[in-house]
Amino acid sequence: MFMGEYNHSIDAKGRMIVPSKFREEFGDECVITKGFDGCLYGYTTTEWKNIEEKFKTVNLTSKDARKFLRFFFSGAASCEIDKQGRVLIPPVLREYAGLDKDIVTAGTLSRIEIWDKQRWQDNTYDDMDEIAEHMAELGLSI
Repeated sequence: MFMGEYNHSIDAKGRMIVPSKFREEFGDECVITKGFDGCLYGYTTTEWKNIEEKFKTVNLTSKDARKFLRFFFSGAASCEIDKQGRVLIPPVLREYAGLDKDIVTAGTLSRIEIWDKQRWQDNTYDDMDEIAEHMAELGLSI
């Protein structure tokens, strides 16, 4: 399980340090892909295989399904974590998420999210009471 928020930077080669708390869960590699809201998602290889299995049965006659598959899977990259705990984020993914220098890595249960620091700080949570009500309607409450 991933949780917590960590501030790091990306070096000139496009490498980021994977927070030490996350490295044990990832092992030697992870899968990084485009996420929602302009961030990247990082998954363990085991979780990625679970996601692949779920989407193998998607009905390809659905235009939305095809579009989602293209968005989510075409940008996915298997990324090795080096001995220094760094991962090279492919240029196309760095560009998508606007990752230039300062980043935030956030644990969000079964994945991590990788954000440009300014974009992360621009997120507002003024509507959390309303969102919590919607979550409760789905049977998810804390």
